[in-house]
Amino acid sequence: MSYQNQKRHGGKPKQERRSLGTTIRFTNEEGKIDADLFDKTASNAAKTVARCRREQNKSTQLRRFYDELVMWEEKVRQNPEKFDEYLPFIRMLKAKAAYAEGRKLVDGAFVDLIEQTINFVKNAADLRTAKLFFEAFMGFYKLEKGD
Repeated sequence: MSYQNQKRHGGKPKQERRSLGTTIRFTNEEGKIDADLFDKTASNAAKTVARCRREQNKSTQLRRFYDELVMWEEKVRQNPEKFDEYLPFIRMLKAKAAYAEGRKLVDGAFVDLIEQTINFVKNAADLRTAKLFFEAFMGFYKLEKGD
């Protein structure tokens, strides 16, 4: 929408969407979990996501996403043969994050984090890695944000 149309319809020019600013490296060249994933990578992501407006990215809101990821990982662990059946619902976390961003509960940096994390998931082992990464992120995030 052009600025003129925004003016005519009472809208404000859109602010540029924040992003994580980096690509998360979940695995190394050999396909093993990257040595820094649960440490430096999670800590840096937490610092970036924590630099937001006070009313966004609250720990309780982010925890809901973590809890859902944990729930799906547990379901897959109990029934690994159902992974393909569960995958569309796991990927729906990206839509839920976009909805939360639309309601200004989270910002683009957190949505970027969710998107990269969920896009990484291709099998049950990836889902476990994603869950562990998000767990590490949440630990560092609590320290950074303090809410």
